[in-house]
Amino acid sequence: MLAVDTGIVEEWLSEFKTAPEASIPSYAKNLKNKSFLISSLYKVIQDPQSELLEPVCHQLFEFYRSGEELLLQFTLQFLPELIWCYLAVSASKDLQSSGCIEALLLGIYNLEIVDRQGHSRVLSFTIPSLSKPSVYHEPSSIGSMALTEGALSQHGLSKVVYSGPHLQREMLTAQNRFEVLTFLLLRYNAALSYMPAVSLQSLCQICSRICVSGYPRQQVRKYKGINSRVPISSEFMVQMLTGIYYAFYNGEWDLARKAMDDILYRAQLELYPEPLLVANAIKASLPQGAIKSSKEGTKCIQVEITPTASRISRNAVTSMSIRGHRWKRHEQPDNASDTTESGNFVIPEISVTNVAGERTGNGEKSRAPAESDAQHIQGVQETPTDPRIDCKGMPEIRRQKSVRKIMEDGISSPGRVQF
Repeated sequence: MLAVDTGIVEEWLSEFKTAPEASIPSYAKNLKNKSFLISSLYKVIQDPQSELLEPVCHQLFEFYRSGEELLLQFTLQFLPELIWCYLAVSASKDLQSSGCIEALLLGIYNLEIVDRQGHSRVLSFTIPSLSKPSVYHEPSSIGSMALTEGALSQHGLSKVVYSGPHLQREMLTAQNRFEVLTFLLLRYNAALSYMPAVSLQSLCQICSRICVSGYPRQQVRKYKGINSRVPISSEFMVQMLTGIYYAFYNGEWDLARKAMDDILYRAQLELYPEPLLVANAIKASLPQGAIKSSKEGTKCIQVEITPTASRISRNAVTSMSIRGHRWKRHEQPDNASDTTESGNFVIPEISVTNVAGERTGNGEKSRAPAESDAQHIQGVQETPTDPRIDCKGMPEIRRQKSVRKIMEDGISSPGRVQF
């Protein structure tokens, strides 16, 4: 570690201690722009033997419990690097040099599992219903969903999953280690939109290192440091994939792709179904080419726009379409083969004073005339019942032409026809 970096960190340590209470908001706002300070803090965390590591961890914990949101986010950006340093030291069996990092991680965990009143916090997650559109799916793309009684009873109901309450921990052991680390990474993923690019890069790099350390792929990646395998849980890998998925669309395509391949490699070796499912789903949804996005802005995931009203109306289930379906079902089979002769128009079987026939559904062909002439005479006029047919006027014109043709041929007498 260079003397310049040491001077920057020492100045930062003394600056916060002497800052008055009223100037903390403005001080926190200027911290995210100090790139040299952030780079120096990363170097301190990566060196377990550094004398500045313990005061830096203490200062970061003071930031986290200060209640200032910007100071909390400043501490969270170092969380992936802190997790990797703790796991690397734990794998090398040198637990003495990771005491301050372990204390910082435990402090953040114990602060997050309780609210401001000190009560245990229960986190809730709502699983969206597949019958309603969301930013991730459209119901029309899934296929036809049968309107059964069970499906209708579940329509609109949201399933809520709860996490907690979590137990407070006084120390990290082999039994509770990944329970604590998974919760911390979940808290980090909740603030991903506030993390700078250097933090996303650190996340992708530590995910690769954790997954390939001690395996043959470590030689391919040319990662130096520890050569022993780092134990890992399935839930922790799923949380790593959540952050990597965000990094794909926010300027870190190459690092995120490498990290996802390494997670898939480790998940296949460990036979973990959950990381395999999530990683393959992410891989299948990625575009073919790399996303060229600016480091200054974010790249959103492209999704299908919710259908407009006109698109929904064509597929909507209405009372008219249900009746049309019932009429099609009750029709005689021989009616489907009836066709009209060229030049002749179809006359429906309708009484003069009362409607005796059935209304045709949308898109159905009119019924063909019967064989006897008496049945042709019965239906010469029909009161339009469908407003869509009435406004067009085409069916009424056809009936008038058909009646005129019948009268000219002498099939029916004029006295029987009422206009």
